[in-house]
Amino acid sequence: MDSFVALDFETATRKRYSACSLAIVTVNQGRIIETYHTYIRPPENEYEYRNIDVHGITPELTEYCLDFRDCYNDIYKRLKGKKIVAHNESFDRSVLKRTLEFYDIQTQLSLDSPWECTYKLWKKAGMTPTTLKHCCDHFDIPLKHHDAISDAEAAAKLYIIYQYYQSQKNKK
Repeated sequence: MDSFVALDFETATRKRYSACSLAIVTVNQGRIIETYHTYIRPPENEYEYRNIDVHGITPELTEYCLDFRDCYNDIYKRLKGKKIVAHNESFDRSVLKRTLEFYDIQTQLSLDSPWECTYKLWKKAGMTPTTLKHCCDHFDIPLKHHDAISDAEAAAKLYIIYQYYQSQKNKK
C-alpha cells in the first residue's frame, strides 16, 4: 500500500484563497499515523454567511489564529514529497494554489499535476453517486461533513479501501 497524505480545506468565502481550516492526515502503509489540523485566519478575517452555514467556522473562532503565511512551514513539511489525496481534489488543490499566490509564497510543492481524487477514483470504479457522504455511507466510514479533520480522515480511508480494492482486482 502507498504512503500518502490526505487533506481537506474549508474556506471562509467563495474566494479560493480564503482558507480558514485545514486538516492533513498522514498515512503510512495503509495506517493513519498522524492527524494535523489548524484553523487559519483568512484575509481580513472576512467570512460569508453561506460558508459559515456549511462548516460552522466563524470570524470569532479564527480572529486570533495564525494566517496562512505563518502556518505554511508546518503545512509544507507535511506535504513535501508526498502523494496528496483529497475528495474532489480540484477544489483543495486550487485552494492551496490560490492561497500560496495570495500570500506570494514560493513553493516546491507540486501543484499543477493532478493529485489522487477519491471522488473520481470511486466514480471510475462504478460507484454512483460519489459524494463524500455517499462514499462514507457505503463503506460505513464515520463522517462529520465539512469538518476538515473528518473530511480528510474520510478521504484517507476511502483511498486505503480503494488501494485494497485495486490490489485484489489485480490478483485475479
